[in-house]
Amino acid sequence: MNHRFVRRLTSSALHSRIFSSNPPFFRFNPSPTPNVILPKARVKSRLLTPIPLDELLAQHRRTRRGLLAPTSSRTSAQGPGDKHDLAYEEFPRLLRQARLYMGSRDSCDTQSLHLELIKRGFAGDLFFSNNLINLYAKAGDLSYARELFDQMQERNVVSWTCLITGHAQNGFPDEACRLFRLMIRSGLEPTRFTFGSVLRACQDSGPDRLFLGTQIHGLVSKTWHSTNTTVCNALISMYGGCRLDSTWDAQRVFDWTPAKHFITWNSIISVHSQRGDTISAFELFSGMQTGRLGCCLRPNEATYGSLITAIYSCSNGGCILEQVLANVLKSGFSKDLYVGSALVSAFSRFGLLNRAKEIFQQMDEKNAISMNGLMVGLFKQNLGEAAVEVFRETRGSVIINSDSYVVLLSAISEFSKSDEARKKGMEVHGHAIRTGLIASSIAIGNGLVNVYAKCGAVDDAVKVFDHLNVKDQVSWNTMISGFDQNGFSKESLSSFRLMLRNDIQPSNYAIISTLSSCANLRLLSAGVQVHCIGTKLGLDMDVSVSNSLLTMYGACGRMSDCQRLFSYMTKYDQVSWNSMIGALASNKVFLTESLRIFLDMTRRGWYPNKVTIINVFTAVSALSDIVMCRQVHNLVLKHGMSGDIVLENALLSSYAKSGEMDSCECLFRKLADRRNEVSWNSMISGYIQNGLMQKAMDFVWFMIHNGPKMDGFTFATVLSACASIAALDSGMEIHAFGIRSHLETDEPDLVTFVGVLSACSHAGLVEEGLKYFESMKNHGLVPQTEHYSCVIDILGRTGKLNEMEDFIKRMPVRPNNLIWRTVLVACRRSKDGAKSGIWKQASEMLLELEPENPVNYVLISSMYASRGRWEDVAKTRTAMRTLPVKKEAGRSWVTLHDGLHVFVAGDRSHPNTEEIYAELHVLIQKIRDAGYVPQAEFTLYDIDMETKEELLSYHSEKLAVAFVLTRSCRVPIRIMKNLRVCGDCHSAFCYISKIIGRKITLRDCNRFHHFENGLEVLSHILMMLLLSRKTYIG
Repeated sequence: MNHRFVRRLTSSALHSRIFSSNPPFFRFNPSPTPNVILPKARVKSRLLTPIPLDELLAQHRRTRRGLLAPTSSRTSAQGPGDKHDLAYEEFPRLLRQARLYMGSRDSCDTQSLHLELIKRGFAGDLFFSNNLINLYAKAGDLSYARELFDQMQERNVVSWTCLITGHAQNGFPDEACRLFRLMIRSGLEPTRFTFGSVLRACQDSGPDRLFLGTQIHGLVSKTWHSTNTTVCNALISMYGGCRLDSTWDAQRVFDWTPAKHFITWNSIISVHSQRGDTISAFELFSGMQTGRLGCCLRPNEATYGSLITAIYSCSNGGCILEQVLANVLKSGFSKDLYVGSALVSAFSRFGLLNRAKEIFQQMDEKNAISMNGLMVGLFKQNLGEAAVEVFRETRGSVIINSDSYVVLLSAISEFSKSDEARKKGMEVHGHAIRTGLIASSIAIGNGLVNVYAKCGAVDDAVKVFDHLNVKDQVSWNTMISGFDQNGFSKESLSSFRLMLRNDIQPSNYAIISTLSSCANLRLLSAGVQVHCIGTKLGLDMDVSVSNSLLTMYGACGRMSDCQRLFSYMTKYDQVSWNSMIGALASNKVFLTESLRIFLDMTRRGWYPNKVTIINVFTAVSALSDIVMCRQVHNLVLKHGMSGDIVLENALLSSYAKSGEMDSCECLFRKLADRRNEVSWNSMISGYIQNGLMQKAMDFVWFMIHNGPKMDGFTFATVLSACASIAALDSGMEIHAFGIRSHLETDEPDLVTFVGVLSACSHAGLVEEGLKYFESMKNHGLVPQTEHYSCVIDILGRTGKLNEMEDFIKRMPVRPNNLIWRTVLVACRRSKDGAKSGIWKQASEMLLELEPENPVNYVLISSMYASRGRWEDVAKTRTAMRTLPVKKEAGRSWVTLHDGLHVFVAGDRSHPNTEEIYAELHVLIQKIRDAGYVPQAEFTLYDIDMETKEELLSYHSEKLAVAFVLTRSCRVPIRIMKNLRVCGDCHSAFCYISKIIGRKITLRDCNRFHHFENGLEVLSHILMMLLLSRKTYIG
């Protein structure tokens, strides 16, 4: 015996346990048995004298057969030369002690027995050594078991089997497989228990050990164990647990098993259940009872448990569960703990909560598994409060485990009221600290982080996260997701970096949350890096990660990358289509492409949901396509989504932006009691955008007195709409309404200031705008990029380029593409723009931030053309050709009774080209006679004046109005254009409406333009006078 090992056994802690006055299981009495009176020296010598193995086994057999005399008679016959008499007497007692400790999981009890066996002289006994290895393994102390095994002078197959079983049961399947190989090399023949243990180890190792399991199967086939039921059961479980495509091998072993036991049937049913093969599981369940395969067995608890698991993969699982429940009631297992827990979990999984509660309440005995199953079903149905109530009512009658607290925290995170959820979370947090659960269970710590994050208590979530002793992948995922969901995008990215530095491999959840943060911050470079990390880890094939990548690239304006990624995807879901349509619909250049993707989606058999329709309405509204708007409206009615107020509000907005206020009013009347603030805002904004200011004011008045109370958001929406068309008088009137409604007492928010600053910008109120901007600090608001952009627009519109440049230098935030584009537009508008050096910086930054956005190149080219720098114009256009940039061609279209007619500048592809151009020549001559003068500065080519004027006359909107005039119908003229209307066409349409005596509605990418009897001309002149007066005052 190794003395170091003995010293470990006789350590101070163990010594105090063995010789204490009140040991838990065993107290060692150093004195000899009362019937034997021997000197202490002789006792010591006999205790340390080893007993030969053959003699020990022989004595053991005789003791079991009753051949040994009682202790008293044997003691009287002992002679002084008999050295082993005491050891013989101790053998039965030590054997009973070993059997007693078989049910113990305390390593110290095994160490106590081991030490006594050493003192009694059984240190080298094979029988007791094997039992000690088994006891150490069951207690989880594999280091003692392995050391004892290594010191054994003789080992048999039981020794190896005990050690292999111990490693397999304690979560070390690879080591168990390695020990099995060593055993085979030693020349020993495995028993059925050895085969069962190593096959279990192969099953736990997964697909990596399937090859070894197959080899063991071959070895089994060469022995008489091939027909043993225990080994066959282990083979079935091994094949079923290793890989999906090995289910057929499990079925083949089952078919070859001669004597099928309960466990055999349950094993094969469990294999098919875990693989989602419900039909095969039920066929076996039926064959088990009918005797079709040579036996007729009644299902037991484990059979029903596996069968219930098989139902999880069924779409109509609720109906099948009801049938299984009837069979369970008939069989008498309805109140069984195992079957009842499985039924509760299954009914909860399919949302049949009333049935799950009924079964749970009828169970004679409940445990944490049944309670957890019911709670999971409740909080998955967003009934977190009900799940917590189940926990409160049941916790006194069941033993709560750590999983129960994890489920409880998940239920709390689904509370409808965040304040209540935070309060309950703090209660569980305090209990976890008092009981030490937070230190022993990382899952509880992760659950607390999740609860605090979902309640918006990010600081508390960070504190719990920082105090976790061990942070696993779930911990980092939860923290990163919490930051992202609460708007802390920068902190989310920082946490992702720390996760990588701590050598924690990110999962798809971490990648998705980080990509969402990149999208919120518009950080394309960081998003590309995360994309690369996901690709290296093989996560880019995950459909959820691909959807997040689509959203990120779409938010950063990289539509070409979105389209490329979407084409490479091998699997799509509803979110994939919605993400792609939404990304394209958010970019004015790809509106038509978004509708094409939508049509492709419907052709492939996908049904649109609410998010799909909202994204499509976004594209339709931007295109002002009334025909498509009505078609999507019909689609909403067809799929039964007409009762959704969110969709109906989107439809209202789409009709309003298409100029169909009559349809808006009809739909608004149908909403009746379902109207909300968004509905009213959409109608008011629609009236304002369509120039129906009196109706807008009537709606505001009616809303104040009869509709929902006008809140700050509604007020800001109306002011912002007035600002977009520079309706200063109407804005002041609406302001008066707000004052009378006591809205001036509302605390302004960021949205309010965007509307106010935008109004000041369009009205040329420089000093007022700067004062409002400075007043944001008094309201505790931090200006965002949108507010800085408004101030730059205020300064740029009034020609204050030097002040604008100084303001940009003092900005605490880094200018983005929106700000630089505003700067470039301001420089182009001002006569001194070319002299200022900031326009060159704006051009460089725009090309760096958005190298593929054609709008930037057009602005730069326009800047050069307005200054007569035609060589630079040519260089810019050449750069557009070399780069993957394509400027969208200007298109105008009209819809008549015979369909849609599209026109491009200078286009001669229309069947009625000759008539259109003849009508246009006549029309141009008439408006020239009325005073129209072509504005040649809107032609960005180095050509003579006559050619410039000719090009201006062939703009697409002028071709469209000439085409309508060739028709005999007298309907109002409605023209849509995908780009902004130039100043020359705006002026020309004012004269055209006066000459032809008809109302013309022109919708460009920004707003509606209404021309009737030259009224637009008057409003234009008044606008210029107002801006001039404000400029001079400033």
